[in-house]
Amino acid sequence: MIVEHRTYTCRPGTIKKHLATYEKHGFATQRKHLGDPVGYFTHEHGDVNSFIHMWAYADVNDRMTRRAALQKDPEWQKYIEMSAEAGYLVSQESKLLNALPFAPVKR
Repeated sequence: MIVEHRTYTCRPGTIKKHLATYEKHGFATQRKHLGDPVGYFTHEHGDVNSFIHMWAYADVNDRMTRRAALQKDPEWQKYIEMSAEAGYLVSQESKLLNALPFAPVKR
């Protein structure tokens, strides 16, 4: 199993607006293709303009297949366009983490 750990950074003062837009227009479509996330997190301390979300996949091929289906979904494309027009996001960083057998991801 792998877990994708993504960190998004928003322009100062826009994180709540971005997350509200995503919750209303993007989250359901993303869940339709990727399943339930491992979690979504904001920072209590440190970079308060960023948030993290994590998704679990069987392997890299599973991730590629599911994300390709997401990218083809017209509802997701509408959300991506809406997000780009809003301009809240500054950067994105993605890491693929390998789950270790002695501490499996609980789903």
